[in-house]
Amino acid sequence: MPHEFRPSQALRLWRDVTFDLVRDGEHDLSARQMAVLLTVYLEPPPHTVRGLAEKLGVTKPVITRALDSMGRHGLLTRRRDESDRRNVLVQRTLAGSLAVERLGDAIVARYRALPL
Repeated sequence: MPHEFRPSQALRLWRDVTFDLVRDGEHDLSARQMAVLLTVYLEPPPHTVRGLAEKLGVTKPVITRALDSMGRHGLLTRRRDESDRRNVLVQRTLAGSLAVERLGDAIVARYRALPL
């Protein structure tokens, strides 16, 4: 593996992983959707629509649209918070967990394949 990770290698890695995501035919997520997905899966819950909007610096409707799409793919689910009905909780799914795990594996594989 390279001792120093150069910007050109980082960009090549990003490009190659993005190509893999496009080619795999599973879920074609936007950068915003990917940011939401990774936030939900890499940071401890609970996650709310309001909290995700604040974290990403976007509006709640923007998060809602992203969640609508990811919900259709089964990557995340939403439900009302029973303790505070104003909040909408965003929850992980098995399909989403597997997709994030595959993404991590793909990134590692592409990183290991980088030319020295």
